[in-house]
Amino acid sequence: MTNTAELAVPASMAGEHARARRVVLKLSGEVFGGGAVGVDPNVVQQIASQIATVVRKGVQVAVVVGGGNFFRGAELQRHGMDRARADYMGMLGTVMNCLALQDFLEKEGIETRVQSAINMAQVAEPYIPRRAIRHLEKSRVVIFGAGAGMPYFSTDTVAAQRALEIHADAVLMSKNGVDGVYTADPRTDPTATKLDTVTFEEALRRGLRVADAAAFSLCMDNRLPMLVFGAEGADTIIRAVIGERIGTLITAA
Repeated sequence: MTNTAELAVPASMAGEHARARRVVLKLSGEVFGGGAVGVDPNVVQQIASQIATVVRKGVQVAVVVGGGNFFRGAELQRHGMDRARADYMGMLGTVMNCLALQDFLEKEGIETRVQSAINMAQVAEPYIPRRAIRHLEKSRVVIFGAGAGMPYFSTDTVAAQRALEIHADAVLMSKNGVDGVYTADPRTDPTATKLDTVTFEEALRRGLRVADAAAFSLCMDNRLPMLVFGAEGADTIIRAVIGERIGTLITAA
């Protein structure tokens, strides 16, 4: 089986580096809350420590954060709220998570910039891809907030879109409660087995919904690899970024 690290970097780099040069890390909002509403400072500090470790190793890291520890648009819609308005509330929740992560990263000595898809000049820069790339080249972590700035788009899809626009080598999907892609839902099907590798086409065909179909399609069409791994653990982000065999690698071929 091919090593994750070899697929997470461009072919021209595979013999020179054991890790991706630039990654987009997608973090679940539920993780920030430690299973509750709001932000758990201990959890965010631990995430920041892991990101700081890989930045010091020379990896350029951009982050997309969900807002599920505050609001989920789809869930609010099921309770009668207008979906677009509910999604905007979720976007604001992501920015709160971004600011929390920024604070703990800077306590680790890592320069950080928050870029928001909704104009919030007092707390974040506007999302400008070329500026984000320049920050990354200066070893700053860039945290993308407010999703796509439009309703009906998940943060999974935003992670794929941002990765393509800033020319990242891979999307790293840190998932709460699951450590990879399974043949079925392991929480309800005891026969479910974990897949080490799978193609986007197969994942879509089999309905393996560990990430949104739109995110899968974006990555598949642009041949951008995605690594899905569990959020639990003190070093999972570090292991994913440096190319250890962890989680499930999803590729276009």
